[in-house]
Amino acid sequence: MITKDLLIEDVLRDYPDLIYVFETKGFKGLDNELVLKQVGKMSLESVLKNKKLNVDVFVDLLNETLEGKKSEDITLVERDNVEGKINIVGLLPCPVRVPLLEAFSRYENINEVNYELRAASEGLDWLKEDIKKADSPDELADVFISAGFDLFFEEDLMKKFKDQGVFKDFTGLKDYNTDFENDHISLKDPKGEYSMLGVVPAVFLVNKKELGDRPMPKTWADVLDPIFEGSVSLPVSDFDLFNAILIHLYKDFGPDACVKLGKSLIESMHPTQMLKSEKKSARVKPAISIMPYFFTKMALPGSVLEAVWPEDGAIISPIFMLTKSEKKEDVEPIAKMFASREIGEIMSHKGLFPSVRNDIDNKLKNNKFRWIGWDYINSNDIGSILKECMTLFEKGMM
Repeated sequence: MITKDLLIEDVLRDYPDLIYVFETKGFKGLDNELVLKQVGKMSLESVLKNKKLNVDVFVDLLNETLEGKKSEDITLVERDNVEGKINIVGLLPCPVRVPLLEAFSRYENINEVNYELRAASEGLDWLKEDIKKADSPDELADVFISAGFDLFFEEDLMKKFKDQGVFKDFTGLKDYNTDFENDHISLKDPKGEYSMLGVVPAVFLVNKKELGDRPMPKTWADVLDPIFEGSVSLPVSDFDLFNAILIHLYKDFGPDACVKLGKSLIESMHPTQMLKSEKKSARVKPAISIMPYFFTKMALPGSVLEAVWPEDGAIISPIFMLTKSEKKEDVEPIAKMFASREIGEIMSHKGLFPSVRNDIDNKLKNNKFRWIGWDYINSNDIGSILKECMTLFEKGMM
């Protein structure tokens, strides 16, 4: 049981999943070691009083959440062996996976659904193999949710079924948020086949000390400048976002952009490693780290790290949802649930994954996005282009 006398670091060490409860109440960056070092030795009561939050109410909330998680072991585990009419598979963004699953657990027909919604950090290899082997739409799940380009557009993956008209958008979202439908971008699928829930934006985190006398990078073209060769960390292991970065640069700046990006690489790093690179003990100190927008909020105010939203738009990896057209009666309620305002607010406000819903304020101050475009996707072999991009990127690394 959690009490108000416990230290913050003890609460988060013993119950790490509770971090999202703190985040919903305005605590940011608690999974950043530097932040935790500052407040970790404070009691829960002290921190809550400093935030002007009701201590007893918040402690009760933490304990009630823990009690709910006891049943979560049963209700929110992978459910691929229970009887049910609908199968859902895919990945959910790590920072919001737990609250998304909790919201999903309240779906009125949850007992009729088999679902395996893993954390995005696990990657999609487990899912791709099944799709490659599938010869018929009947061998596919009824709903897919994930970010990424290769899964949804490669010829031997989802594209072979997309071309057969297997999928249809049942979210009921007629108009997307003006963040994604404006003079610069049109994110909604004009064919009405692919649904989108939100996006993962890629932005810059600049180490001003390592930048030295070089100019602050403000655009993607700036990052490709030779002055930043061997100075950029990239999320290469995050294939969804990295593939999005590669193909956008390839389309907008030409094949040589991928070579230049390879030359800029100092090391492939996870965003949490990028955040720690300002430490004196850090082995690698990139001047620019390209990462999901969410992680930039963990940088300590006043540190040498400064977040930069590219003036020419944050490259996005959309969070797609595919639903089978032939299963409309069963999948439409699920599609509408995942496209609901509740889910949109969890993604946008708790995870900083901007929502496509037009009734949600993504709080972006008119920051732009960069989207490859449906015309380009529908008129090109995306899988082949991604392979060429990686070959060019590796050439630049040599």
